[in-house]
Amino acid sequence: MPHHIVFSDIDGTLLNPERELSEATITQVQRIKDTVPVILISSRMPSAMTHLQKELGITEQPIICYNGGLILVNQQPVHSTAIPLSIVAALHEFTKETPFHVSLYNNDDWYVPSMDFWANREMQNTKVTPVVKATDEVIALWETEDKGAHKIMCMGEEAYIDKAFAFLESNYGDQLHLYRSKPTYIEVAHKDISKLTAIEQLLDTHFHIDIKDAVAFGDNYNDIAMLKAVGTGVAVANAKPETLEIADVITAAGKEDGVAIYIKNNI
Repeated sequence: MPHHIVFSDIDGTLLNPERELSEATITQVQRIKDTVPVILISSRMPSAMTHLQKELGITEQPIICYNGGLILVNQQPVHSTAIPLSIVAALHEFTKETPFHVSLYNNDDWYVPSMDFWANREMQNTKVTPVVKATDEVIALWETEDKGAHKIMCMGEEAYIDKAFAFLESNYGDQLHLYRSKPTYIEVAHKDISKLTAIEQLLDTHFHIDIKDAVAFGDNYNDIAMLKAVGTGVAVANAKPETLEIADVITAAGKEDGVAIYIKNNI
């Protein structure tokens, strides 16, 4: 299959053991970027992705944030699907009985109720500093601004996260994607979006490239749909077994420059 455009997940796929871009990755992306667009696609917020774009020299390209909940072209939203504020409020009420950390995201805003262990860990991972604001204050603010959450991140002790997952699944399973990336994490997004829906929209409206001419890189469950749909779905060697099973190609592990190796040998 020809490779006319590249889509790459970030965490677990593109970054080295220090959670940074390696020189090999930067070199290979910069080598192809003027003829083959390279698009970052992640559950991250915009500012947790734009510094990577700058290092790669692809700041003119769109980015797909929040697993497809927000698509930015020229730093402007061209698509936005948010979780209703009523669900955010219900989850906040639930945390009063079952304590765990809730991070709330909309576009480039990230709110945390306090700089606890979980907020600090996410800050170190993404190199973005959150705004400390009580959840009920965020809800009140978003109500006046007619906003919802592009992403909710629930983090905490596994027993509490088990309860949070059961609460969200039983009450809002028909409206939400619940992605358990770790036993202590739940990433929550709107059910109508995915990395694949975002890719399809960008290919149709911005690039006018057939999805069969696209190559995508990923490692996790939320990458499976896009890897299956593109012309060439490439899983890094550290990917989940289910992701490895559906991939067209398996490259080296993300921390071993798997994306850079594939690009060097095939594009």
